[in-house]
Amino acid sequence: MIQESTVVRVSQLVQAIRQLVEGVPGWQKVWVEAELSGVKHHSSGHWYFTLKDDVAQLRAVMFRRDAVGLTMPLRDGMQVQVLGRVGVFERDGQTQFYVTAVRDVGTGQAQRMLEELTRRLSAEGVFSRPKRAVPRLPRAIGMITSATGAARRDIEVVVARRFPGMPIRLYPVTVQGQTAAESVASALLAVSAADVDVVIVGRGGGSKEDLRAFNEEMVVRAVVQCPVPVISAVGHEIDTTLLDLAADLRAATPSAAAELAVPELKSLLAWQNTLGQRAEAALRQRLQWEARRLSGWVEHGVLRRPEQLVRESRILLDRLGERADRAWEKQSGDERHRWERIMAALRGLNPENTLERGYAYVTTESGQLVTASEVNMDESYRVHWYNGSHRMQRTDR
Repeated sequence: MIQESTVVRVSQLVQAIRQLVEGVPGWQKVWVEAELSGVKHHSSGHWYFTLKDDVAQLRAVMFRRDAVGLTMPLRDGMQVQVLGRVGVFERDGQTQFYVTAVRDVGTGQAQRMLEELTRRLSAEGVFSRPKRAVPRLPRAIGMITSATGAARRDIEVVVARRFPGMPIRLYPVTVQGQTAAESVASALLAVSAADVDVVIVGRGGGSKEDLRAFNEEMVVRAVVQCPVPVISAVGHEIDTTLLDLAADLRAATPSAAAELAVPELKSLLAWQNTLGQRAEAALRQRLQWEARRLSGWVEHGVLRRPEQLVRESRILLDRLGERADRAWEKQSGDERHRWERIMAALRGLNPENTLERGYAYVTTESGQLVTASEVNMDESYRVHWYNGSHRMQRTDR
């Protein structure tokens, strides 16, 4: 019995707890019904998982020598009955259950609820909606994660390395526990397109139980309503959460999400330099082509001897005139007489010919023709003869 004033080492205390726990007779061979979570099959052949119900959870391990008797592989969400003993792992002081046999009971309630939610959202088309493209060069990025978690640091480090000076806005949330889902959903709805162009939702890895918030319906609905593209970055690669299915883009880790959200500045500058060189080369080639074209015009005979072009045009005009005269001479007599009669009639309609015979016509000063009935003796008029016009004005008696 340890006295009150006795100072003991940590290892001594853990050993005492172990002896106390393992000394309970009924706990050394007991059947426990539970749901499996966070199942991992190690390369050594051992199985590691968590036993849980609606209230509590307990770490468990099944060593290779006992696992050879399994009739089916273990998986998350299985409802099982396991036989084993309670013990304390001294290295970390954790109580755990050492499993020697497993009986499959069915699918756990939590897993059944998740599968039903997945089917319902899928039927609504939530997961098959058109995905929004992540902008090539965002003005700023947002991250929805724990303010003190490793995910935040990973994202900031990658962004600073790839694009120094890129603005990052943090929406701090709780990523695990009873309030995590509501916290994440609220942050997604608080995102403003005026502040960021893309947002990363993430956390570090964890068991399926740890990731429960990212399988909640309210989080999925918030992703759809978020005004900017969403990248899921929950640190796991084996399991797929509903957040992954609803997001516009999925990344295996927060670091990978940062690489997808932000381009590499050095690559952009190199690309810009390449475009500049191509544009300069294209302009130089066009100038050379235009110079050759101008040189060809300068050497052309027309520009060097323009009088030659005039002479050739005159010669062509004379030839066309000769062809017209020959064509007129070939016309029949009737055609020529008919043409002459038409020309004579046109000459007869010419008012100048009428004036030539001694006639005249009267107009106003503005040039408007005046008939005899329109003459007003109080006005001035202009009389037009063949050889000119004369102004007529009323004279008072």
